Amino acid sequence: MESKKSLLFLFTIIAFILGMALFKQFNFQTFSFAKPALAILYSIVFVASVVFVVRGLIKK
Repeated sequence: MESKKSLLFLFTIIAFILGMALFKQFNFQTFSFAKPALAILYSIVFVASVVFVVRGLIKK
């Protein structure tokens, strides 16, 4: 049970950090990212982390 909680916490932290990185890289004046390739990678990992966290909360 504790290992699932620690994994859930870890993926929550990862999602938070990636969300903040995506927010910082986004230019709201031009609606574009500073580094598009890195933003795509961040987005994929961010979505995977959020899905993992939501699945963990639903199963709980």
